[in-house]
Amino acid sequence: MKKYLITLIPVVLLGWQRGPVQENRVLIPTESSLQDDIKPVAAQHRAEELTTRILSNYHYRKIKLNDSLSSAIFDRYIDGIDHSRLYYLASDLEDFEKYRLSFDDYLQNKELAVPFDIYNVFRKRYKERSEYIQALLKEPAPFDFSVDESINTDREKAPWAKSTDELNDTWRKYLKSEALDLKLSGKADTSVVTTLRDRYKNRDRALGRIRTEQVFQMFMNAYAESLDPHTSYMAPTSADRFKQEMSQSLEGIGALLREEDNYIKIVEVIPGGPAFKGKQLKKEDKILAVAQGDEGKMVDIVGWFVDDAVKLIKGPKGTVVRLQILSADALPGTPPKEYRLVREKIKLEEQRAKKEVVSVSASNKTYKVGVIDIPLFYRDFEGAQQKEKEFSSTTRDVQKLITELQQENVDGIVIDLRNNGGGSLTEAVSLTGLFINKGPVVQVKEGQTGDIEVQPDTDPAIAYNGPMAVMVNRFSASASEIFAAAIQDYKRGIIVGEQTYGKGTVQTLIDLNQWVPKETDQLGQVKLTVAKFYRINGSSTQLKGVTPDLDLPTAFKTNEYGEGSQASALPWDQIATARFESTNMITDKILGQLKDKYKHRLNTDEELKTLVKTLDEFKKARENKIVSLQEAKRKVERDEAEKKRLAMKQLGEDSEDEEDTLDGKAVEAPKSDKKKKDIYLTETGRMLVDLIQLSKEPSLAGAKKK
Repeated sequence: MKKYLITLIPVVLLGWQRGPVQENRVLIPTESSLQDDIKPVAAQHRAEELTTRILSNYHYRKIKLNDSLSSAIFDRYIDGIDHSRLYYLASDLEDFEKYRLSFDDYLQNKELAVPFDIYNVFRKRYKERSEYIQALLKEPAPFDFSVDESINTDREKAPWAKSTDELNDTWRKYLKSEALDLKLSGKADTSVVTTLRDRYKNRDRALGRIRTEQVFQMFMNAYAESLDPHTSYMAPTSADRFKQEMSQSLEGIGALLREEDNYIKIVEVIPGGPAFKGKQLKKEDKILAVAQGDEGKMVDIVGWFVDDAVKLIKGPKGTVVRLQILSADALPGTPPKEYRLVREKIKLEEQRAKKEVVSVSASNKTYKVGVIDIPLFYRDFEGAQQKEKEFSSTTRDVQKLITELQQENVDGIVIDLRNNGGGSLTEAVSLTGLFINKGPVVQVKEGQTGDIEVQPDTDPAIAYNGPMAVMVNRFSASASEIFAAAIQDYKRGIIVGEQTYGKGTVQTLIDLNQWVPKETDQLGQVKLTVAKFYRINGSSTQLKGVTPDLDLPTAFKTNEYGEGSQASALPWDQIATARFESTNMITDKILGQLKDKYKHRLNTDEELKTLVKTLDEFKKARENKIVSLQEAKRKVERDEAEKKRLAMKQLGEDSEDEEDTLDGKAVEAPKSDKKKKDIYLTETGRMLVDLIQLSKEPSLAGAKKK
């Protein structure tokens, strides 16, 4: 099979690197002031032409540029510049509206003037906002926290301000909310104002460093991401910065970062790093401030570029970094938490599959359930090519763990794929082969030709043929979905958890300079969606992901994270079913019985009832985006939000030590081996024991062939 990218390509990676990055030269290395307009350069016109040609002709969707697509690009470009609607005025949008149906023409004709003009209007509005902010923060007491007023924290669909005065009042409330957060976190009034001044001065400096290629990249990505969320254009300095900052060392905290809405957000926690082992950070968390050592002063990084933030977070092995984190699941008004991490080299062995044995009691009997946790699908392709005996491989490691678990006489095995974002397709196929005789595992449809390639397991050997369950959640993606779908289609085991991410597309990287070998300027790269994954039953894993046989309670809505949350996600569809023979391990009758038993526990088990109630309250609380700007009311809101967060954490799969919720103090990763109860794993173990018991009833067994 061709070499494809089946996981998301990170913007910046702390302490780990997926693969080599091509060296590029910087197009425009100079900074600009807020008074200067930013203008395109000649090389960007050539890059625009090539990128447009590639996306128009080779993207999986084959969407031609027209007025409809132009409108989508226009909206995405405006949203990318001013997502929270805090800078442009309604009059600006009225003026821009005349360009809505012309963006397709600009792309086809190598025109960049209008997109750059739109951005330069933003720079003008930003300068006006900056002057207002500076004037407000010069006042000795700019905010009255006794006034009973509130603010809506969700501005994604807010109306554009009709006047400067209206925008000023929005910003006054916005700044007051930030100030109140700082005040309630223990900062003195003078320190609150100083922090805000520094924060917005940093934002001014950051905007002054915007280069022409960053504006160009934003415009081209408005086009690319209108086709699908995983297609993108990378300007030369993006790759160059990644190489310079990240490739020299494997030392850090182990997290992927990106900039979003003035915040530094965690894209992924890398298995093997301090953040992964301590279970302190997770996807979508926001980093508000960074401090060096145990006594260093917190440096506010709101509004920073990601590469500047990386310089503070990354550091030598053995040194301490403290992070102030606003959790992804934080309710409006929730205070940030401070965590202490010790930087270290990413230990690749920590990425490898691990096992444990848990006990499950049922019907006056104790069952031993083996659990194999797979953080990602890894494979040492170079070692495999050189035929090294012990090259790193998910399948090889899991096979060894299965043997060890069988020697411990386990009654069943759980494969834990929660938060597994994917990895090697080869490993997803071969891992499936450990549990089935042989046959197809996944189908790949090429966008250009429409050809369908079936990836099979050809080894008839089976490492384990006993009862099994596969645990997934909303962040199980790509290769994880392929494995879970195959196990489900072969009726080989039960799938337990949440609907998965729904990332069923395949990308490839194209260096634009390969198309024009004589070009002296570096033009950048395009990440292009070229193929799509399908299950052996013909259903795509795209968008819908894998629906579990048994749904565990969740804190998220199905469209909150994952492919379904992306407006431009490729649609779900299906192709012909591959020829395969399912097992008799899971029947409709057995699934029906399992659901009945689980439903009974949901209604009678106190832990599960509490979990469902807590999650329902948490989801309801998250829908309320209005927070008070009155100090007394805001404090009550924060206390209530923290209680709900703590209640959920103590019941959830990633429970933290209780200390991390006390007084916002820095907490290091636990040093003891004592683990909190994982209620999700416990319930999955019960389901597996139910399966073991039901499988012994001949009337419930059966087989289906296709």
